[in-house]
Amino acid sequence: METLPEIESVDRGQLSLHNDEQMANIAKSLVGVPPFEHERRRDAAGRVSRRDFCAEPDCAHSIDGGAGTSSSEFPWALDDSLSEHCSENSPPKLIGIARLAAEGESLREGHNVEYFSLEARSLISRVVTNRNLPFAWAINPYRGCEFACKYCYARYTHEFMELRDGADFERKIFVKQRATELLRHDLKKVKRGEQIAIGTATDPYQPAERRYEMTRAILEEFARHEGLEIGIVTKSNLVTRDAEILRRVAEKNELFVNVTVTTVDVELARKLEPRAPRPDLRLEAVRQLNLAGVNAGVICAPVLPEITDKPRDLEALVQAAREAGARYIYANPLFLKPCSAAVFLPFLGREFPELVSVYRKRYAERAFLPRGYAERLSSLMRRLRDKYGFGSRHVRTGLRTHPALEEQMALFG
Repeated sequence: METLPEIESVDRGQLSLHNDEQMANIAKSLVGVPPFEHERRRDAAGRVSRRDFCAEPDCAHSIDGGAGTSSSEFPWALDDSLSEHCSENSPPKLIGIARLAAEGESLREGHNVEYFSLEARSLISRVVTNRNLPFAWAINPYRGCEFACKYCYARYTHEFMELRDGADFERKIFVKQRATELLRHDLKKVKRGEQIAIGTATDPYQPAERRYEMTRAILEEFARHEGLEIGIVTKSNLVTRDAEILRRVAEKNELFVNVTVTTVDVELARKLEPRAPRPDLRLEAVRQLNLAGVNAGVICAPVLPEITDKPRDLEALVQAAREAGARYIYANPLFLKPCSAAVFLPFLGREFPELVSVYRKRYAERAFLPRGYAERLSSLMRRLRDKYGFGSRHVRTGLRTHPALEEQMALFG
């Protein structure tokens, strides 16, 4: 087990939208809403009885299967055989990722965020799904994400560790151990032509990366290999720190860095993504990466109905991406799982109360918007790309290495 250095207070002056006084007020308890019954079912002990997708190697599960799936297939769930022998006053024993998380060493607490070590069993997760996803493998160096995006779909991944408060996802960050060793071993499973996506559930360049450098270690290992297809997804301009390593990786592998920008409106971004770097800093990162010889583009995802989907707003983003030298840009509509709705809907109630009923109606039956919405969004983005001179070659290549496709509506459902 690698010994991680003690974490220091993170200086977010260059990473965040907030000054110190504002940062002190960010982390607040969020009011939840009941999950949609059709989307998630639990038994009396709180176990998930439906298989769900999580791009995490410590959770051997997929989106395939249903309510009849055996509980033995859930390594994060409570063991029935163990719980039967527990008295009413004895807490049930944890197994799998829940046990590993409970055994994690507390590294330090600061800024309303706690950091823990996590003894991961593997680093690369095989993406098992019947959907046509553009990547076969996923890597998430951290569990949890400090950026606290209100719409984040990955909050449910903390539930596999028996952390059921939606805010835990942004307040309890787990740092995976032995990243280089695990990656070196796991890469033996990857076949030529199978894409690897880094950052499918949590941002690989969130503030913890400044201290622990798990993502940097992963990239150093990738630089020793060739013939791989790699896509990185991030909202952080910290990625430019690794420009030289990324360039070395790209010399022998196909590599694209996908920088997420949901809006160029700084005030709106502050509300939606309270701890993420400002949009202009992210766009500058795109510029710097391309100047350094690293292919980088922009993802506008998720597109939020009635909030960020106005044609003039999307055009402003496309224009800004072009001016920043982005190789490509594409967009994907909001995907709203029940665990995400538990945070996002109360947020709407505070910031956009007139939209609460609209979202409840649109997402009442499923986590995805109707196909027509995605088709209209895709058509608009094609026109805007043409207008601002984005070439089709890099658009196609960038789409292949990132999980969010305009043509793919349902990725993690």
